[in-house]
Order: sequence, then C-alpha cells, then structure tokens
Amino acid sequence: MKSILTDQELKEISDRCSKATNGPWISYVEGRDHVSGSNFIMTGLDDNRGEDIELFGATVDDQDFIAHARQDIPKLLAEIESLKKQLKIIS
Repeated sequence: MKSILTDQELKEISDRCSKATNGPWISYVEGRDHVSGSNFIMTGLDDNRGEDIELFGATVDDQDFIAHARQDIPKLLAEIESLKKQLKIIS
C-alpha cells in the first residue's frame, strides 16, 4: 500500500512544528475578540508567551487557519501515526 505522505515528509512536517513558537496560538480579530487594536495571533500563554504575529493582507479566515494550524497539525500527525500503527497490526 503506497502512502500519500512518505515517512520523510511526515518527519519534515513534524520538524517544522517543533521549531515553531510554542502554542497555543490564538487568533484575535478586532471587533470579534477585542475592541481596539489590530488583528493578531497571540503565541503561547503566561510564562511561555511568545511574540504576537501580525499578518498583512490576510483575511480573517486565513488568520484563523494559521492560528489553529499550530494546534491542529500536531494532532493530525499524532492521528496519522496512530492509524499507521493500527494498519501494521492488522496487516
């Protein structure tokens, strides 16, 4: 069975996640999440807080996607790994 994503590609995705600023990343949109200032992505919380990310030219949907990717991609990678292990047990 040929994999759509190779193990090397999955490792590269995982490596990029590991190098990114700690999460969670939270999208803040003026008028939706706060009342003054610009739209931004807050990185980390409390003592693990990183620099805010401000995007220019991005739609609100783009910003929400980018912010959620910090949490979503590691979850997807874990699910892929779990499914691959299950397939090895079955086959």
